[in-house]
This record gives sequence, C-alpha cells and structure tokens, in this order.
Amino acid sequence: DKAPLSKSLLLVLSAISVLLTLLFQHYQKFFAYNLQAIKEDFQIWRLVCGRTICLDLKDTFCSSLLIYNFRIFERRYGSRKFSSFLLGVWMLSALFDLLLVEIAQYIFGITINSLPSGFLAPVFALFVPFYSSIPRVQVTQVLGHFSITNKSLVYILGLQLLTSGSYIWILALSGLISGICYNSSMLKVHRILCVPRWVAKIFSWTLEPVFSSAEPTNEVRVGMGATVDIQRQQRMELLDRQIMMSQVAQMRRQRQQQGGMINWNRLFPPLRHRHNANYQDHRPSEQGIPPPTEVSEEQVARLMEMGFSRGDALEALRASNNDLNVATNFLLQH
Repeated sequence: DKAPLSKSLLLVLSAISVLLTLLFQHYQKFFAYNLQAIKEDFQIWRLVCGRTICLDLKDTFCSSLLIYNFRIFERRYGSRKFSSFLLGVWMLSALFDLLLVEIAQYIFGITINSLPSGFLAPVFALFVPFYSSIPRVQVTQVLGHFSITNKSLVYILGLQLLTSGSYIWILALSGLISGICYNSSMLKVHRILCVPRWVAKIFSWTLEPVFSSAEPTNEVRVGMGATVDIQRQQRMELLDRQIMMSQVAQMRRQRQQQGGMINWNRLFPPLRHRHNANYQDHRPSEQGIPPPTEVSEEQVARLMEMGFSRGDALEALRASNNDLNVATNFLLQH
C-alpha cells in the first residue's frame, strides 16, 4: 500500500529477469553490462539495459527482497521524491562504475570488461538512508554479545547480494558513493537530478492505477513472542497503535479546520502513561502536570533530516519523553 513504484520495480524487473533466464536466453546478450562495448563501440544503450535487468536469478531474488524492505522510503518521501532518488543514484552510479573500473585497472592492474547486470547500484544506494534514518531497535542478543536488531536481516541480505559475483563490489561501492552524494546537503545533487512534476503526474495518471494497492482493511495478525513478557509487550504496543490510529483519524478530520499542527499531546498519552495503573480511571490534575521536557537539539536535527518539520519533531519528542525511537516510529507511521 502507498508504494506503487516499489511494487512495479519488484514485479516488472523480476518477471523480465525470470523470462530471460528460462525462456528467452538468446536475448540475454542485449542485457549484458558490457563495459568494453560501451567505451569502445559507444553502445550507450547498454547502460540502460545492462543496469536495469538482472541476468542472475540469485541477484534478482536478493534485490527484490531489498526493494520490498526499502518500500518504507516511498511511503515516507512520496513516489516522486523516491523515484528522483533512484534516478539520481542510477545516473551517478553509472559514472562511478566507469571511474572505479579505471581506478582498479590503474592501481591493481585488473582489466574489467563487464560487470553484473541489474538494478543493483540503486539498491545498494538505498542502504545510505536506511542506515542514517531508520532507528535501530535491539530485538535480542546471540551468545550475550552479538545484538540482533530490526535492521540485521536487511544487512544480511545486502551481504548476500554483495558476495554473489566477482566484481559486484564495484556496483556496491558506486551505489553507496552515489547515495551519499545524493543525500549530501552540500552538493545539492537532489535539486538537479530529480523527476519533473509533469512527468510524475503522467506516470501517476497512467501507471499508478495499475500498480497501486488497496489499503488493508483488517489488521494482520501478529505472531506472539516466546515468553510471557514479550507477549505482554506486544499486546501493549498493539493497543497503543490502535489508540493512536483512532485518534489520528479524528484529528485528521479536524486538522484542516484548525489550520495548524497536529496536537501531539493528545496522541501520545497512552505512551507516556503506559506504566501508570490509574491512568484509565484518573486524569492527572493541572497541578500534577510536569513541566515540558527539554528536547535535545541533536535529536530534533535527526528527525528534521528524515523530512519532518521542526515543530512536529519538537512536539513528538516532548510527548514521548525525549524517546527518539518512539517519536520516530510514530512520525513514520503517520
């Protein structure tokens, strides 16, 4: 839901890759990422074909799973900004591919005539906003020393994709460099390499209805934890989510008339008073209301880097008692 571009990349690129591998193998030569043909014969069209469709099903599978996990950025940024990011890093990584190949030949004496095909460099570039903007939440520990977080599986998939070919490290490095350049506020690349509004509107009218998904009506059943404490925590989080969703639905209907920012102090009480046993029976008196929580400017800056306004960031951090993970998760969902 709300990620038609991610869905189209997942379905179209995977389907073409499977067809080329199983049924139309004689057409694979047109989608090979042949650097020698690009540099010597000026076959620029190979940049488009060779850097879009994977010819290895293992690369197709891993990149598809990563695109599915990175769909959160399309929901956060919107389809136009997300497509601008993919287009920008795709173009930048094409230049860095050629540059890194020349550097490898100059320093190590390695002659590279071809690279793995597919939409791989933009997928690696998405690790840059994933690392910098998605909060890290510890899930468990292995052997008491190694932490398993909510981001571990994505990094494992990226490592699996990185080890799938001989020279795929060039695509990974060019993708990471492109992602850093595109996200850099100093270089201002995002203002130059972006999808025009009229192009976004054309695709929104034509292709978005094909790949859009209906909003789920029923809540997906959540698997329960192995211990009683984990199950209790999951039930509390689910209850808080349901309360916040109902309050957000009500506030959205009134937001246009209010003409201002969402009143976060009405949305976060269940989180702030979760451990108060008398919260449902007694509202706190005006004299018992604590003074506003001092907010760290560093945390405000981190939320603003994710795309939220300063006002929303301040209110969310104050309402969540300066808990960056709680404030971020709520802002991402709404």
